[in-house]
Amino acid sequence: MNDDLLARAEAMRSAGTSYVLATVVRAESPTSGKPGDKAIITARGEIDGWIGGGCAQPAVVKTARQALEDGQPRLIRITPNREEVTEPGVTGFGMSCHSGGTLDIFLEPVLPARELLIVGASPVARALCALADTTGFAVTVAAPKADSGAFPGASRVWEAWPEDAAAAGRFAWAVVATQGKQDEQGLRFALASGAARIPFVASARKADKLRAALKESGVAAGRVDAIVAPAGLEIGARTPEEIALAILAQVVRDYRRQDAQPELSVPSVSAVESAAEEASSCCGGAESAAT
Repeated sequence: MNDDLLARAEAMRSAGTSYVLATVVRAESPTSGKPGDKAIITARGEIDGWIGGGCAQPAVVKTARQALEDGQPRLIRITPNREEVTEPGVTGFGMSCHSGGTLDIFLEPVLPARELLIVGASPVARALCALADTTGFAVTVAAPKADSGAFPGASRVWEAWPEDAAAAGRFAWAVVATQGKQDEQGLRFALASGAARIPFVASARKADKLRAALKESGVAAGRVDAIVAPAGLEIGARTPEEIALAILAQVVRDYRRQDAQPELSVPSVSAVESAAEEASSCCGGAESAAT
C-alpha cells in the first residue's frame, strides 16, 4: 500500500500540488495505527492512506494545515496524557477515545518547487541558472536561439518567445539578463509572466530609458515599475558568476521576506473550519507544545 501511496504523492509533487506526508513513527497499543503507516493530507484536509482511526485524524489534519502554511515539518504525539509530553519539538494532543494508546506521527509538508524565469542567454543568465538549480529553484530559460546544452540545470528552455507570452506561464520571480540582445522584448516577456519584481541586468540609466519606452507604448506603469536595475544586492560584483550570485541573493531575500512569494493554494486554518475543532472530544482541539 505504501508503494502505491508514494507513487500518488510523487504524482502530486510533479503536478505542483501541495500536500503533507504523515508517517506513524511510534505506537503504543492499543492503536489501529502502526509504525510505518503513511497518509497524504491535502490542503483541504482530505486523507489518502492510513495513520490511525477517528481519534488520530483530527489532530493530523489540523497540524497538516499549519505545516502547509509555514512549510515546517512537525512531530505530534496523540496520547491520553498529553500533559506528560515534555520532549522538545513534540506537540501533544489529548486522546479521549476509549481505545487509548499513543501515536507519534511525523508530518512533512511537500510544497511546489520555487520557479524562476531567466530571460536571456548571456553569461550571467548561464551562471544564474547553474546557481539557482543548486539552490532548489525550478528554472525556465527563455531566449531566441537559446542553446539548451548551455543550461543543464534548467527544467525548461524556450528557444523562441512564445506567441502568447501571458499564456506561457506565471512566475513569482523573473530575471532579465539579455545584456543588449532584444532587451525590450525580453522585458515585455518577463512583465507578461506576472512576476512581482524583475531584476534587470543593466545600468540604471539604460533601465530608465527602457521603462519610459515601455510606458509610452502602453504598458501599465504599475507593471513597468516592477523592473529593478541594477540587478542584485550590492556586493561589488564584477564577473558573471558574482553578478549571478548577487541576483540570486536578492531573489532568496525576497522569497524569505515573502515579498514576491506566490500564494499557495492552501486554505488558512482560520478560514477553513477544522475537523479537529469540530470534534467533541479533545482528540484534535486540545494540544500542548513541549519547549
